[in-house]
Amino acid sequence: MLPVETPPVTDEAKSGDVRAALRQVKRVVIKVGSRSLLAGEGRFDALAAAIAAQRAEGREVVLVSSGAIAQGIRRLGMSGRPRALPELQAAAAAGQARLMRRYEDAFEPHGLIAAQVLITHGDLSERERWSNARQALDALLELGAVPIVNENDTVAVEEIRFGDNDELAAMVSTLVGADLLFLLTDVDGVLDEQGRVLGTIRDGDGLEHLFRDATDDVGRGGIASKVRSARRATQRGVPVIIGNASDDAIVARVVRGEAVGSLFLPDGVRLPSRKHWIAYALQPKGSILLDEGAARALRGEASLLAAGVLGVRGDFEPGDCVALHAPQGEEVGRGLVRYSTAEVARIAGAHSDEVDARLGRRGGGVVMHRDDMVLV
Repeated sequence: MLPVETPPVTDEAKSGDVRAALRQVKRVVIKVGSRSLLAGEGRFDALAAAIAAQRAEGREVVLVSSGAIAQGIRRLGMSGRPRALPELQAAAAAGQARLMRRYEDAFEPHGLIAAQVLITHGDLSERERWSNARQALDALLELGAVPIVNENDTVAVEEIRFGDNDELAAMVSTLVGADLLFLLTDVDGVLDEQGRVLGTIRDGDGLEHLFRDATDDVGRGGIASKVRSARRATQRGVPVIIGNASDDAIVARVVRGEAVGSLFLPDGVRLPSRKHWIAYALQPKGSILLDEGAARALRGEASLLAAGVLGVRGDFEPGDCVALHAPQGEEVGRGLVRYSTAEVARIAGAHSDEVDARLGRRGGGVVMHRDDMVLV
């Protein structure tokens, strides 16, 4: 859901000044994946020590941790990551307790309390629940705890099949108003064709040819997922580091201003909080097919009128998030619709003065207002 404007820009000449500014960050979100956590003995202890060091320097840290399903697979003696949803849920249930126990053991020597926070996409899809989640995380930080956030995979359905904790980390970074997001993985950063780390990136577009999928069934992410999530966070003004989790000092090195990892910088106009929520916290309940004129008008920051609607799919109600598609099928935006599926179908193609008659009540010709819409 990000605007496509320019190719990625790396600007090493200015990277020193940019990196130096990271010394001022006060609230940090760190995401670590399953493969990194299970790469060897001592990974939990090393991560806890790194977080404790940041706490000692006055920074607040939220940890987004994968690993529950991977831990459960081991505990239940499964041969690999299951495909069936009930078995995935069972692995998550068995693994979550073990995951938190390992974090409690790792943080205890540092006098820190690990606080489990389980979130699903649905918890962030309503503004009131979003606000409640933020208040809970703020309270934990004020009380000196280390919130450890994970998807609630035991009850989540769509998240297990499609989501990953890179996306969750980007959401959490905007939720808590983070100054910096770390997406830690098993490589040194985003690598170019020669295997060199791209140090400073102002836009993730055009990097797709550098991606490869994960090569095992432990984790669900990969560099492609991390770049997408980094772009989401930068749209809310949060800089992002993609770096190697095996470097126990990577967090300390970055906040000292060292040039490690790939740094994604916010660039252009910051997406307002409400529109960021629409773009990334909501799942579309359906889609509306536009004619070519409507698609062009939306790109000119117009509202969607009934006259520009060709058809509708899905089952949605007023206020739901709906995707908008051009005649060729590509998504051009999404937003909060003002009518139900049946009502949009009824008024499709109608001019504004015809809408009330088709609805049998007062309504108006605006199907989706531009203030409730985010364009791709």
